[in-house]
Amino acid sequence: MLELKNITKTFNAGTVNEKKALNGLSLTLNDGDFVTVIGGNGAGKSTMLNMIAGVYPVDSGSIVIDGVDVTNLTEHKRAKYLGRVFQDPMMGTASDLWIEENLAIARRRGKSHSLRWAITNSERAEYKKLLSTLDLGLENRLSTKVKLLSGGQRQALTLLMATMNSPKLLLLDEHTAALDPKTAANVLALSDKFIEEEHLTALMVTHNMRDAIAHGNRLIMMNAGNIILDISGEEKKKLTVDDLLKAFAELSGSQFANDRALLN
Repeated sequence: MLELKNITKTFNAGTVNEKKALNGLSLTLNDGDFVTVIGGNGAGKSTMLNMIAGVYPVDSGSIVIDGVDVTNLTEHKRAKYLGRVFQDPMMGTASDLWIEENLAIARRRGKSHSLRWAITNSERAEYKKLLSTLDLGLENRLSTKVKLLSGGQRQALTLLMATMNSPKLLLLDEHTAALDPKTAANVLALSDKFIEEEHLTALMVTHNMRDAIAHGNRLIMMNAGNIILDISGEEKKKLTVDDLLKAFAELSGSQFANDRALLN
């Protein structure tokens, strides 16, 4: 479903601020893989997701999604293949629009547009049914502006919007980092539910080692713009945080440098 082949990316090349973010990164995700990504500060985790989404052009290498080479496609032309949830709950929705208007935009994402905009009764009924799966009472608040929702409600709505068209690939970029522990657990449970029910292929960057171990069928660890550890199946299920810290030290030659991950 996803093939990254020898991706390189350097920011501010030739200046004193030069930073090599990705260094020949290669990664393959099979259909239905749910891969969690952990790494120290500046490891290249979010840069990898941004490269897949088309936020930045690659310096070299190629990106293939479900057999389609998207390397040179702009961000908006890749939108029909991807769903994405950001760390900031404010980023995935239009705050001044109603809940049903946000859902309508998400439903029509990547499709050809006509002059018709009005939301039909059948669409409204569909949105109510989808919102009821969140178990947050939002199905009765279709005409509420999104900016009036809590961070957790907004992130759950963003997750629903990102998955409702069954994207080829779901990108979760530390999507629970800004939430309190209880709300984060609820959003993670919804993530598991949508990924399993829609048989989605997903890539989840997280700062929380326990979450990286507990969710998904595969875990990768990044350092200095490359993958240094790739664990799946029964081996992943047996992992502990201490195992990951030890593996990082052995493979990178340094101690893990991400305070949030260690505190969690």
